[in-house]
Amino acid sequence: MSATTWIRNAAWVVAWDAKRQAHRYLRDADVVFTANVIDHVGPGYRGRFDTQIDGSELCVMPGLVAIHCHPTNQPITRGIREELGNPKMYMTALYDRTNLWPADDEGMLNGVRVALGEMLKSGVTSVIDFANKVPQGWLDVLVESGLRIFAAPAFRDAQWVVKGGSHLTYEWDEKVGREAMERSLALVEAASKHPSGRLAGVIAPSQVDTCTARTLQESARIAHDRGLMWQTHGAQTLSEFHEMTRRHGKTPVQWLHEIGVLGPWATVAHCLFIDEHPWTHWAERADLRVLAETGTTVAHCPVVFSRYGQTMHSLGKYLRAGVNIGIGCDSAPHNMLEEMRQALILSRVASADIHDISTSAVFHAATVGGARAFRREDIGRLAAGAKADLVLLDLTNRYMRPMRDPLRNLIYTAADRAVRDVYVDGVRVLAAGEVRTMDIPAATAALESAQRRAEATVGQRDPQGRSGIEVSPLVLPLD
Repeated sequence: MSATTWIRNAAWVVAWDAKRQAHRYLRDADVVFTANVIDHVGPGYRGRFDTQIDGSELCVMPGLVAIHCHPTNQPITRGIREELGNPKMYMTALYDRTNLWPADDEGMLNGVRVALGEMLKSGVTSVIDFANKVPQGWLDVLVESGLRIFAAPAFRDAQWVVKGGSHLTYEWDEKVGREAMERSLALVEAASKHPSGRLAGVIAPSQVDTCTARTLQESARIAHDRGLMWQTHGAQTLSEFHEMTRRHGKTPVQWLHEIGVLGPWATVAHCLFIDEHPWTHWAERADLRVLAETGTTVAHCPVVFSRYGQTMHSLGKYLRAGVNIGIGCDSAPHNMLEEMRQALILSRVASADIHDISTSAVFHAATVGGARAFRREDIGRLAAGAKADLVLLDLTNRYMRPMRDPLRNLIYTAADRAVRDVYVDGVRVLAAGEVRTMDIPAATAALESAQRRAEATVGQRDPQGRSGIEVSPLVLPLD
């Protein structure tokens, strides 16, 4: 018989109200799960149990769903990327500077461990790994983490090339792109068949501007037929917006709609530079309507773009238009709670209105909004029949006190410091704030070594022959 765990008399529970299709608070309630499925959420449990947890100083909430992340290639850029910006390309360093420190296979695998450990510590239980390059042994590390992983090995038909430090061009090779797509589909198939039951696949054409219409259409058809998520980057930079309108006379969102790839299976990562954004100066206002009517999800990752001085205008407007929103971490640090906080703050700054968006709306996006994108009704919520993916918050943590409202305290003040335990599929993978599934100190040391190896060769990749310290100087001069 499978073991039953009873979290008894939890001070606060963030429960799912199926009738209202919204989260709600419960006080002094029980959460019970057997194996990997929740049996009971509410007061007065009287059934059998094998393990009992005193919940009197805990808040129990559903695990967060991180809908767009790059654990494979982004952790190595910590201490490098935070202030990189090209003033000739609207301050983004995406195209010409952030790829100067590529991780080797060892660096990527340990970067995955470090990033997934950070996400566990911020209450994430389900995550997409949108992998631009896949190292040998990648799926094994995803399983090792204990997380529920949606593996998204990416493919594209063109590479970005920046000429003269300011002109974005493209090197197209559809044969190479087709081969990459075939390899990606094989990995997605392997993930979906993995015996752990915690892996699934995502069809992931890299970017709207680096894939042909044929590649986008065929991959979207495969995703639709297999019941998988299809995800691409779109409307993520002003350079891309101008490139797509030059090619097609349409915004990236409207072109994706024209070629028939948007729908409930589709997620567009970032989607900042739409026709509503004041920087695009576009005459029409149709993108939000298109996204809402097609049921397409937007994966919002505010932290990375805020470093470039850029933000969505505004998240509240997307939600009021009926667009489904999920939250992701994209780049280091991989901390969902910080992303949620920034989503709230930046939307209010962009709209100049504290009431533009509520904390409950962002929490909904970080849980049920992401689950909806996967077309999953068994994650991102605490309800009988859902997966036992849950988070225990320590209400005695000083950053959670005074204890008037646990989610406000968590998101605005405590962040990951209050996350005590995390269960994924009924297994405790974070205990007392420490990751149990991976050796994070060893992975961090290995990642640091990989960064030094990459730093030593920056001059070989930089068009101007600069060293790493010249491209990304230290905060203070080193005597």
